[in-house]
Amino acid sequence: MDEVQDRMRDVAEAVKDGMRQIGDVSCAIMPRDLAHALGEVQKAVLSQMRCVADWGTGWIDERVAGGDRLREEWRQKCRQT
Repeated sequence: MDEVQDRMRDVAEAVKDGMRQIGDVSCAIMPRDLAHALGEVQKAVLSQMRCVADWGTGWIDERVAGGDRLREEWRQKCRQT
């Protein structure tokens, strides 16, 4: 089992290294200012995606809590009748 995990880890590292190399080459072929500006845009997009994910997580938590409240209200109404 450890041998399989080691092989998978090696493959994952090779893929990461390849992607890192592609990213480095992509930035190297651009003018310096353009590469830095593009990096800032990419970071801004990722930051906004994180905000959306956080908002979505909060929204889900609120819906689950709202469902719990409704379920309890319905349970109490059923007991009264």
